[in-house]
Amino acid sequence: MVSRFCWSCLSGLRQTPRVALLPRVQPTTAAASSFHTSAARYANPPKKKANVMDTGPKYRQSKSARMKKKTVVDRGKPPAPGERKAARKRIVLSNANALEVPGMQELSEATMADARLTGSVVSLSSTLIDNLRAVQAFKPTQGWSIFRRPSTVLRRETIELGQLINRITEGPEKGTSAKKIITGVRGSGKSVHLLQAMAMAFLKNWVVFTVPEAQDLVIAHTQYAPLPDTNPTLYVQNQATSALLLRTALANKSVLENLKVSLEHKGLPVQSGMNLEQLARLGVQDPSISWPVFQALWKELTTVEGRPPILVTVDGLAHWMKDSNYRSADFKPIHAFDLVFVRHFISLLQPGRTSPALPNGGLLLYATSGSNSPSVYSFQIGLSQLEARKKGVNPSSPEYPQPNPYVKTDSRVLDVFAPAKPTNPKEGALELDTLGGLSRHEARGYMEYFARSGLLPERVTDEWVSEKWTLAGGGIIGEMERLGRRVRAMV
Repeated sequence: MVSRFCWSCLSGLRQTPRVALLPRVQPTTAAASSFHTSAARYANPPKKKANVMDTGPKYRQSKSARMKKKTVVDRGKPPAPGERKAARKRIVLSNANALEVPGMQELSEATMADARLTGSVVSLSSTLIDNLRAVQAFKPTQGWSIFRRPSTVLRRETIELGQLINRITEGPEKGTSAKKIITGVRGSGKSVHLLQAMAMAFLKNWVVFTVPEAQDLVIAHTQYAPLPDTNPTLYVQNQATSALLLRTALANKSVLENLKVSLEHKGLPVQSGMNLEQLARLGVQDPSISWPVFQALWKELTTVEGRPPILVTVDGLAHWMKDSNYRSADFKPIHAFDLVFVRHFISLLQPGRTSPALPNGGLLLYATSGSNSPSVYSFQIGLSQLEARKKGVNPSSPEYPQPNPYVKTDSRVLDVFAPAKPTNPKEGALELDTLGGLSRHEARGYMEYFARSGLLPERVTDEWVSEKWTLAGGGIIGEMERLGRRVRAMV
C-alpha cells in the first residue's frame, strides 16, 4: 500500500533550527576502538569455566593429596654427644700470635705480697697452671687465650690477699682463719680473684678445696640419695663428692703424699701407712663411699695438729641460698642446706661454732656471680647487714638493715649472716669484700701489657688511659680487657 504522503509534502514541513540540535560529538580513540572487530576476531577463544561437577578426580585417579617431597640436603656429620659442651667450655691458655713480653716476673712467694708491684702483670709458672687446671680455676670467659702465656694483674686487693696468706702461714697470726664473701659488679674480677688466692695457696703448700660452680650442685644434674639415720632427712651427692675428691687429690698431690693417716676410720678400707692422697683416691674409685671418705679426709686435716692450712673457694654462692631443683619422696623441693655437700661448706661460715672451722688456720673465700646469680631476698638482706657492720653500724641501730615484715624471708639463710662473734680467738668474723674497678695506675700497667703483647698498636699515655678508664665504668677490668683487645688497623 502506497503512503498518502509524498516527497513534496514531507519537504514542506518546517525544519528545526540548528541551535536546538545537540552538537555532534567526535568519537575518541577509545570509543572507536570499542567498535573495532579485528581484536575480537583474532583473539584466543575464552577459557571454559570450570564446572563444579568436573572438579573431582578423573577415572582411576588417586583421591589422596599429593605432597611434594622435600629435597634432602646433606648438612654433614652432626657433632657427637657432648662435643658442643666441650667446645663451649674449652680452656685455651696460650696465643701463639701474641708477642712474648720480655722481663715479666712470675707469681712467687716474693712477688705475691710486694706492694711495689701494684699494677704490674705477672705470669703463672707451669706448675701453678697444672694445679689450677686440676681444680678447674680457669674459665672460658676470663680472656686467657689472648696472651702468650697465662698472666694476671696484681691489684691492691691481690696484694692485701697475699699479705693475709703470709700472716696465716707464719708470724704472730699463724694458725688463724679468715672468712670472706667477695662481691662486685659483673666483670670486676671476682673469679680471677679466687684464682689468685688458689695460686698463692699452692705456693704456700696449703690444701685447696674448690667448688668451681655452685650452681651444678642444685640444678638436679647429679645423682642424689637420702642419707640414712638423719632427721630431718639429708641427701648425699656421691658423684659430686667424688669429683671434689678427684680435684683435691690431683691439685694437692705433693702435699697430701707427705701426710699419713693417723686416725681410725671405721667402715673404710684404710690400710696402715696410707697417706692422705691415697685416702682421697678411695672415694674416687668407689663413689658410693665418697662422702665417708671426704669426712675422713676433712677430719684428718682439721683435728690433727701440724697439718697445713686449708683454702676453700666457692664461686656462685647465691645458688645455695634457696630451694634446689631436687625433690623429696613427697615431691617437695629440697632446700640447698639439706644437701650434705652444701651443708658442710655453709656451716663453715656460720658464727658461734663450738669449735673453729679451720683449727690449723686457713681462708674461706666465697664469691657471688654478676652474670649468673638468682635473686634471693634473704641473701641480699644478709649481704646488706654484712656491709653495714663493715661500716661500723651497730645491729641495734635503726639504720641497720632489717628484712621487710611483708616479704617472706628464709631464717636459715639469715642465720648464716648473724652478727654473733666467734668463740675462738683464732677464728675471724665473716667479712664482706666488694671488688670495684682498677685504679688509674693499675689500669695503665694493665694496658701497657696489652701494648707489649702486640694487641694494642697505640701509644699508652695518661690521657688515653684516663679516657679508657672512664669508658670502662671506672676501671672495671672486664671492660678494660674488651677495650684493650680491639686490634686497630694502622693506616
